[in-house]
Amino acid sequence: MTIRRELHEYIETADDKEIEAIYTILKGEVDEPYEWWNDDEFVAELDRRSADLKSGKDKGFTLEESMTRLRDKLKRDEQ
Repeated sequence: MTIRRELHEYIETADDKEIEAIYTILKGEVDEPYEWWNDDEFVAELDRRSADLKSGKDKGFTLEESMTRLRDKLKRDEQ
């Protein structure tokens, strides 16, 4: 929340040129969707994990195991 507050304060005091620069940066980030299939590093990581699951090197988790872990974490976080 501190970053949001600092950005808000900065924007409130910035001149028009600075506001335009910030807007240009943010707009560029929002307008360009992330295409994971073009991210060679990410695809390589997916391939590695898939191979580990297929070979048995990584046991993985069933959907039921995943849901149980998620519910347990949510219960802990509520306390």
